[in-house]
Amino acid sequence: MKHRKPPVVWTSVAERDLAEIVTHRHRDSPSASRRVLAQLEQQASSLETLPNRGRIVPELAALDIRSYRELIVRPHRLVYSVRGDRVVVFAVLDTRRDLEDLLLRRLLAD
Repeated sequence: MKHRKPPVVWTSVAERDLAEIVTHRHRDSPSASRRVLAQLEQQASSLETLPNRGRIVPELAALDIRSYRELIVRPHRLVYSVRGDRVVVFAVLDTRRDLEDLLLRRLLAD
């Protein structure tokens, strides 16, 4: 029996993050924006094979929240969680920014 790969799904917030990154990069270099998009999509797709390979998000682990993992795709953090039979990408964040500040801003915006 063949092992079924968990699908990778993107939340609307993560899709918006990705679109903002690509748009921002496109202004400076269309080829760089395509390269960044391909790298981020490829890394997310690779989670179908090894969904738990990313590290637990350190800032959240400090709060005893261990259900979120991340892949570093410099200079970005792909934040995701394995939820049942799928991998859910929640955010694509800039590694140079403070995660706690970003999360607080998002919570206040909602």
